[in-house]
Amino acid sequence: MSQTMRAIDIKGGAGPIEALHIAEIPRPKPTGAQALVKVKAFGLNRMDLLQRIGQYPVPASAPKTLGVEFSGVIEELGDKPERSFKVGDEVFGLAYGGAYAEYIAVSTHMLVHKPKELSWEECAGIPEVWITATQAMYLVAHFKPGNSILWHAGASSVSIAGIQLAAADSATAVYATARQDEKCQFAVDTLGATAAFNTETQDWVAEVLKATDGKGVDIIIDFIGAGYFQQNLSAVARDGVVVTLGLMGGSKLKEGTDITQLLIKRVTYVGSTLRSRDEEYQGKLRDQLVEHALPKFKDRSFKLLIDKVLPWEQIQDGHRLLEENKTKGKVICTIS
Repeated sequence: MSQTMRAIDIKGGAGPIEALHIAEIPRPKPTGAQALVKVKAFGLNRMDLLQRIGQYPVPASAPKTLGVEFSGVIEELGDKPERSFKVGDEVFGLAYGGAYAEYIAVSTHMLVHKPKELSWEECAGIPEVWITATQAMYLVAHFKPGNSILWHAGASSVSIAGIQLAAADSATAVYATARQDEKCQFAVDTLGATAAFNTETQDWVAEVLKATDGKGVDIIIDFIGAGYFQQNLSAVARDGVVVTLGLMGGSKLKEGTDITQLLIKRVTYVGSTLRSRDEEYQGKLRDQLVEHALPKFKDRSFKLLIDKVLPWEQIQDGHRLLEENKTKGKVICTIS
């Protein structure tokens, strides 16, 4: 086997979309619990855009190559892999980086056997978004059946997963927000949300309070950050939880922000990330995904929505699609 491989690289180490190109780099060698996977497809995520321009802190042990989710075939194993994996197995998984490449070395603790019912492209779009939604909803927000929940950016990949998870696990109500009527309708008609509100044309806080008889929602999963901080405090219920997963609306609070409701409502406001978590933590999330979500992927109870599939030679087009913020579902690249 060649000691090199092709991978997406960034000219100058960081830069605009035009800096993305395919280059020849050393092929990784699996050690310990790792497997070397020949990549069939990989998913694109918003963190990739930030990492490309040098604004996303990458774990120290991660390769500089972009990409955290993939599907492919195991070609080699380290000396201490999980017993259930062998050379030739079709898998998908989550990594700390390196998925934009022909090969990736990744812990077997973060691999899942690919079901025959799912395509390579579908599997490549599962790990990051479904595990992130699972983490935010259960481990961080401590969701229980009977809770109500609101997912901001309702047509984003994580919210697509989260809305379905909440609806399937007996939430009393599942709300969503989006910036387009089409995306709001999509959240309700396709994903099963109770209601969705257009943040451009509606007072979404007033709509949430109206829908909940003034109580507010028990859990809010937020990707906007500072831009929705004040409104989240108004929309969350007493003893509610707000989980911040992104800062699309900025990181600096507006002058005059009033945190009184944080105290009066006893709100838990917490930030969370997945990529910086250790392997043991991520492995537990993988197990939870396999137990609760994988059967529903296989029987199609859960929808795996892909907006666009591109050959990896068109990686620049994939990043443009994410930056335009018009997608409903994953953007996937394939390697032939």
